[in-house]
Amino acid sequence: MLKRLEIVGFKSFAKKTTLDFVNSTTAIVGPNGSGKSNVAEAFRFALGEQSMKSMRGKRAEDLIWGGSHLMPRAGRAAVAIVFDNSHRQFKIDFDEVSIERAVFRDGTSEYSINGSRVRLRDIEELLAGANIGETGHHIISQGEADRILLASPRDRRAMLEDALGLKMYEFKKQEAARKLLKTDENIAQVNSLRRELAPHLRFLENQVKKLERADSMRVELISLAQTYFAIEDAYLAQEKAKNAEEKRDAAERLAVATAELAGIEERVTTDAEGLKWLEAVRKSERDVERLGGERSALAREIGRVEGALAAAKERSARVAREPYAKVPREDLLTLAQEVGKQSEEAATPEAIRAALTEVASLIKKFVSRFAVPADDLLADEERTAYALGNEHTELLAKDTKLAEEQEHAKSALARAREALTAHDETGREMRRRILDIAQSKAHEENVLTANASRERELTLLAQALDRSKAEAGALAGLAAVTYEPLASVPEEDRRAQEDRKRSLERVEIRLEEAGGTGEDIRQEYKEVGEREAFLASELEDLAKSAAGLKLLIDDLDTELAKHFSEGLASVNASFGEYFGLMFGGGGARLALEEPEAAEESESEEMLDEPKEKERPGIEISVNLPKKKVRSLMQLSGGERALTSIALIFAMSQVNPPPFLILDETDAALDEANSRRYGDMIDSLAKRSQLIVITHNRETMSRASILYGVTMGNDGVSKLLSVKFDEAVSVAK
Repeated sequence: MLKRLEIVGFKSFAKKTTLDFVNSTTAIVGPNGSGKSNVAEAFRFALGEQSMKSMRGKRAEDLIWGGSHLMPRAGRAAVAIVFDNSHRQFKIDFDEVSIERAVFRDGTSEYSINGSRVRLRDIEELLAGANIGETGHHIISQGEADRILLASPRDRRAMLEDALGLKMYEFKKQEAARKLLKTDENIAQVNSLRRELAPHLRFLENQVKKLERADSMRVELISLAQTYFAIEDAYLAQEKAKNAEEKRDAAERLAVATAELAGIEERVTTDAEGLKWLEAVRKSERDVERLGGERSALAREIGRVEGALAAAKERSARVAREPYAKVPREDLLTLAQEVGKQSEEAATPEAIRAALTEVASLIKKFVSRFAVPADDLLADEERTAYALGNEHTELLAKDTKLAEEQEHAKSALARAREALTAHDETGREMRRRILDIAQSKAHEENVLTANASRERELTLLAQALDRSKAEAGALAGLAAVTYEPLASVPEEDRRAQEDRKRSLERVEIRLEEAGGTGEDIRQEYKEVGEREAFLASELEDLAKSAAGLKLLIDDLDTELAKHFSEGLASVNASFGEYFGLMFGGGGARLALEEPEAAEESESEEMLDEPKEKERPGIEISVNLPKKKVRSLMQLSGGERALTSIALIFAMSQVNPPPFLILDETDAALDEANSRRYGDMIDSLAKRSQLIVITHNRETMSRASILYGVTMGNDGVSKLLSVKFDEAVSVAK
């Protein structure tokens, strides 16, 4: 599977050097210091080793050719390992896979697979799929033959898992753990967002409920307004028609009585005394008529003042509710009526001049009332109402006085008529008729006065109805003032309609306090609700994802435990076999660390952050054939080397890596053990490619290709190669 190694500028290999591995066993030989071990370190470097100590350096610059007196230093070091992937042991769709790493003098590294830039993580995952782990169990550097013996139980377990090909499970487990951690963070963020949204959502929900109540009140207002306005329109129309008919009938009866009375009086009074009393009667009639006219004019003035007073009171109430006064429609109508009245009553130049002065005064007062802030306007309206109230009181007093004078005049008229009637005994019956007609005339005059007062009252009611319609339309829209006219007024007491008006006003006040339609709040509530629903859905998906990741981690733990247990049993079988072969007897085995020892091992390590519960490490127990040994530290250097070799070969035998690099692992072996070592190499070469760096002749004899490493005066390592098959042919 391993095809070649290409080295450029790495340590002592200043020039491009290529090592071909076409046979199962390759030996690299050469004198001390020639750069043999740099080949093994080149493998470590290309496969992603991050420890400078493992490559006998302190910094990245130490790995780059530093130059000599004959050759300048290099700017970069690069090593490429080329594999045959025709059997797709690497999970990549190429027949040949080239893994390359380059390091620069600024310490940065670049990794590539078949010329494409990748991450170190990608390299590690690709290699793990081919049983080439990051612990380097397949590369035994010089002086590290007993590294596995001296390692901690936990590191020893990591090497064993690496050798058993369990790293892919670890990668998957780590990836799942990272995703689970990220998922937990996302769940926390979503919960945080939901907590932030909850108060605002509750606030909007309360606002929407208020708006819904306002909508309900608006519907109620429309229903009340339609009923009230329909009945009120019908009532006003009916009352106006009734009052007009009564007024017309009274006027007709008054005209008839007046004409009849004038004819009778003209026939009755013929003598001087009769004429005197007749003159007295006419004078009294003129006084009564004059006083009646004055009272009629005064009644119109009283009606005007009453209307202005009611409008002033209503404006005062509105100013109290609004920040600044507005110009109501009824005030404009009142101003227009006053101006029209003044223009109608002006018959002479002096009257016209007085009317213009009055109009100017009215306009000035009207403009000043709506050009000041609400507080000043309220004070003005209150003063206006007070002045109108005083004027109204004065007019009523004047009307009372005129009524008294009219009664006196009527009394005088009655007395004159009685005298006239008494004077003319012959016309007693006629005079009695005159009195009846006069009483009828007075009655009709009173009826006309009542009709005029009723007409003013109905006008005020109509104006108040128009204002109510305007307010209802502003609060509830056109629907509030759209209704079917009634043909007749319901048969009910007038108080029922007044109760409807009070109910309507109460609903209007509550609806004003509730605010507008709130479409912005409704839209925001909808958007926030959709956001909350989305977050809830996201949280549910994240919870499912977290549960799936936890289940995956549990499954991976189960698989790891299963494969580790099976692999440990297989390694123990091979380890005991190789150990017996190396030592001529005895036995050795791997065992899980005791719980107490595992706890002590954990307590000795300083952990920056809490980790998952550590699994027990691996302990090595040996039983030498000729002496009793209780600890690995009691073994001699050669015994440790033999034990390490037996364990390395056992792990490689159970799950063979694509290649195995042994850097002078046979240095401490005697001749007999060297032969055993050679036999083990032959056996292992059937499963993995071997690159052996050695000084041992026995080991060299087991290789198919021999690379010799030399170093000239320029300090550059060079290669010489010998293929034993070709050498034998040449020798023959």
